[in-house]
Formats: sequence, structure tokens, C-alpha cells
Amino acid sequence: MRAFHAIIAAGALSLAFAGTAIAAPVNVKIIAFNDFHGNLQAPGGSFGGKPAFQTGGADYLAAYVARLRAQNPDNNVLVHAGDMVGASPLISALYRDEPTIEVMNRIGVDLASVGNHEFDDGKTELLRLQSGGCHPTDPNSCQGAAVGTPTPFEGAKFKYLAANVIENATGKPLFPRYVIKTFGGVRMAFIGMTLEGTPTIVSPSGVAGLTFNDEAQTVNSLTRTLRNQGVNAIAVVVHEGGAQSGPSPPFGGCNGFTGAIVDIVRTLDNSVDLIVSGHTHEAYVCQLQNVAGRSIPVTSAASFGRLLTNIDVVLDTETRDVVSITAAQVLVDRTDATITPNAQIATLVANYDTIVKPLANKVIGKIASTFDHGMTAACEHKAGDLIADSQLAATAAPAFGGAVVAFMNPGGVRAAFSFASSGAGEGDGNVTYGEAFTVQPFGNSLVTLTLTGDQIRTMLEQQFVGCSNGQPFNRVLLPSAGFEYAWTHSVPGTCNRVDPASIKINGVAVDPVSSYRVTVNNFLADGGDKFFVLKEGTNRLGGAQDIDAVTDFLKPTLLPAPGGTPIAPAPLTRIKRLDTLTTTCP
Repeated sequence: MRAFHAIIAAGALSLAFAGTAIAAPVNVKIIAFNDFHGNLQAPGGSFGGKPAFQTGGADYLAAYVARLRAQNPDNNVLVHAGDMVGASPLISALYRDEPTIEVMNRIGVDLASVGNHEFDDGKTELLRLQSGGCHPTDPNSCQGAAVGTPTPFEGAKFKYLAANVIENATGKPLFPRYVIKTFGGVRMAFIGMTLEGTPTIVSPSGVAGLTFNDEAQTVNSLTRTLRNQGVNAIAVVVHEGGAQSGPSPPFGGCNGFTGAIVDIVRTLDNSVDLIVSGHTHEAYVCQLQNVAGRSIPVTSAASFGRLLTNIDVVLDTETRDVVSITAAQVLVDRTDATITPNAQIATLVANYDTIVKPLANKVIGKIASTFDHGMTAACEHKAGDLIADSQLAATAAPAFGGAVVAFMNPGGVRAAFSFASSGAGEGDGNVTYGEAFTVQPFGNSLVTLTLTGDQIRTMLEQQFVGCSNGQPFNRVLLPSAGFEYAWTHSVPGTCNRVDPASIKINGVAVDPVSSYRVTVNNFLADGGDKFFVLKEGTNRLGGAQDIDAVTDFLKPTLLPAPGGTPIAPAPLTRIKRLDTLTTTCP
């Protein structure tokens, strides 16, 4: 990268300087976002100082993209940094996330790196999302005739990129490693990939037959190839990120920044000029040092289409390298009167909403107050407890598994069961199917298996960083009612944070050599989230889908009293923490 010593007006063909014709630089606009997760409608929850439902939504997202593109109509590119689909609201998930792909085609996404959630349903399904066609068994696929899109499903018009995802059978990348765009005669490469740790957070069946390579090593292996092609301007679009630990300006800054992306950038070849990141759902515009000590910009646009990162790049037409990069966040504000939402996309989303609404707005139960997913110091929360209770209820009968305890993985709880009425207008305290699906949108099935008491203890130890399973960060499972234990965060050593004597089921200490029937979802049962001991469980019995377990668990609250009493959160005492120096979950 070299810096110009004069400001050259964009659009000028050349100017004379000291008798030499100097070609004008090329201005490029990169519009970036990440972690959309199928949020076609404005998501709930306040964001950017705006109340619920006032930011995001595909119709407004499209309008903001169009406004930014109009600022540089000749040289622009729209990129997405992973998790465009997966863990989606019902309006997209019920239809295999085809609605999201159709919307992104119409917004004009140019390229997208794969994220971990792109692999939720395995590589075959992901390849179908790219190439099109109807799902072979799901009748909810290919709804084009009802919503006004082509039938069969058209597939993604943008390119998925997966530089570090290798098919074991062929030894080749699952998708192209990079895309080269030409702007004003200058070529710029966009390398796309996901986090190396994808297999630790996706069901093993979803990543079967695939290898996920180190992110920095993958990029560094490509930079020489790109330079040999005459490409000196290089951006990386990666589904991995970081977070700020200190206060910073809204959506920007880099105060106390930590995370995997820091280590990735630190080992990147000096040829890389820009990192567009994601995964952590954080908003930031950072400068991080690479292997040569040079600071390069690293951005992330939060999640759910509520934010766009507006990145302006200046390219030198002589060196074909980057002169400068500036980036700023743009809030997708639905209250901005100067923005006209995209009518075509609004209609498409409304059409999907029409066909999903009878299911989404159906009231399935009542709650007495919000079951939130804010964690205690011991890492327990109300929403996860409710889900675990529902899974135990669904599998406690001998014919359905004979379970005595159930556990829910915290990453599978995506939202709270809110007491306040949703946009569907169902009324305070009523829980709709759509709301319950938003809380746990993965469509996992229940598995009841037999573990010894010692294996249960091992499972609890595998929740914490430092145990032999290589857990990258603490993942404390949410247990069903009747299960309790205590742990210590500050204890020295590994695999010894849990007090064995504190592990009890219905007040009785768990015997290390006795057998217990335990219910988890199929993701955990296959060793997901690095709970490898669960793969050792025997006498497995498959069960209902997790959403059906919650629906059945809440159903009695709709019946006449006394069975119709709204369910209230239980005290958060199932997990106890013995060191109380902090009040937050570590």
C-alpha cells in the first residue's frame, strides 16, 4: 500500500503534475453486513437507541443499500460475512431459508462468505441454496407460486465463498475461494471463509466430509497466487470476529478489543488491506495490526440487518494497490422519513408472512412473566430452564425414554420468552408458535441416552475452558428442574471445577457408577459444542422435535383453571457458583 501526497478528484481521467500525466485513483464503495440470520422482518429488541421493530427489515435494508450504491453507482460491491441463513425466524426457516436467498438476490448481494450456520443442514442443502431446486422431501420448499418468485426455487444469484472449507473426498474447496472484481481497470480480490472452529458449534452431521482449515494460513496461501495474477488489493470477508470490552462511540471504535479476529489479523500477510468480519454480532470499526505491524481496518455490522458498514476504498491505478480506506456504520432506521422502503421486497416478505401467519400467530401457551436469557453469575437463565423442563416432560415417560434429567445448550437459546405482546397482537402473556420458534429455531430432535453418574460429572466439566475436550469458552448447560450442582470458576487445574458431591437429581446425590437416562438434543448427543462424552451415551432413543416439546409443555396453560394457570419462572437455583467474587457469568 502506498499513500498519495495529493487529493485527486474522483471521476477525473488524469491530471498533469510536474509534466507527467498521473492517472486518477479509483473510488470503490464496499457495503458490508453480516449475521442476517433470515431476519426478513424488523427484529424485536431495542438497537441503536431505537425501540423494538424500528431498525432492520429487508425492505428498509434494500433501500439503504440502494442509497449507498447511488453514491458510487459505477464501482460498488455488496458483501455478507456469514450466517445469512440458519437460526432464522419462522418466516424464513419454515421454508428452508429460501425466502432469505430470494430477498438477497433482489437486494443485490454480490458475494457472501459461508458462516457456521450455513452448515446447519449439511453441505448438500447448502449447495442446493446456491444452485436452486426444490428440497427433495420438505413440502414447504418451493413456495414461488404462492409468493411470486420462480418455481422451482431459483437459488442464490450471488457467489458463496469458502476458501478454508475443503471437501475431503475431492481435496477441493466446497465453494470458490475468492472473487476478483474489476473497478476502473483495477482488480480487487475478495477472499471468503468461515471460522476454523465451525465443527465445534455445528452438528457433526452438518460438517460431515468437510475439513475447516486455519483462517490466516488459508489467506496467506492465496496472497501470492493473487499477486501473480496482478491483484494487489485484497479484502477478506470472514465469519469470525471480536468484541469490545470498554466503552466506545456508537457502532465504532475499538476500545479493549479482544477475540479470535485479533489473532487472525496478527498473522496475516501484509498484502491484505481490509477485513470484513462477523460471527460475534458486534458492531465495530477497528484498526488491528498484522504480521508486519501495519494497522488494517476490521469491521463488523452487528446482526439481523440492523446496520450496514459503508466502506470507501481508494485504489491506485498505477500500483493497483489500496491508497486509503475509510469506514462508517449506517443504521437501518425505519423511522427515517427520507427513506422509501423497497416495494418489491416488502411485497415478497408480506407474501411469505401471509402464508406463515396462521402457524406463527397461533397461541401455544401462557406465561406469568418474561423468561429472559440474561445469565446469573452461575450461568443459568430462565429461558433455558423452561426449554430443559419441556424436554424432560417430553421424554420422562418410559415409552418416550424414561429420562430423569434434560440439558439444553446455551447457544441454542436465541431469545427470551417475552411476556409483552408481539407484533402479532396476541396479548400480554400469550406465547405464539412464532415466538417460541424464535427462541429455539434450530429444529433439533430430542435424544434420550444412558450415562453413568461419572459421565454426567465429565459432561459438566466439559462445559469449562481448560478441560481435556478443548472447550474454547465456557458453555454452561441449562438443566431441567430437579437437577442441581455447584461449581467454582477460580479453582486451579483442569476438569475439576464441579463439586462431585453437589451433583444431585431430585435431592439425591448422583452415584458415579449408577446409570441415568438423560435427554439432550441431537446436536449435543452427537458431541456438539465439544461435549464429547455424550457420544458415549448408550441405549439411545430418538424423540420429538424441540419446538414440539415446548408447545406440548405450554399447552396445559391454555386449558380452563386450574390447569390453565400461566407458567411462572422458577428460582434460578439449579446451578450454584461457589466463588462469588463477580456477579456475571464468566
